[in-house]
Amino acid sequence: MVQDTKKVLVTGASRGIGRATAAALARA
Repeated sequence: MVQDTKKVLVTGASRGIGRATAAALARA
């Protein structure tokens, strides 16, 4: 259970960063 949760958090974080970066580039 703990490992699965960590995987979800990691993938979610990476996706969030990707979206944030894309948004920043779009605004720039």
